[in-house]
Amino acid sequence: MEIGQKVRFSRLRDRASQETIKHLGQVGEIRDFKMTDGSGVGVVVRFEDKYTTWFFEDELDLVG
Repeated sequence: MEIGQKVRFSRLRDRASQETIKHLGQVGEIRDFKMTDGSGVGVVVRFEDKYTTWFFEDELDLVG
């Protein structure tokens, strides 16, 4: 995964806010990466409605 690529939010690994759940199945753009708990990397995604949050890589699918 690289910055600028389009991804679909495809599944939830943990609990999430209603705002995040509302974006399930939607496509967004990778904007950045962040360290999560020292053992993983999160992917920062921005959706068309300007909502931005981070996900684990296995919660996202690359979009052609």
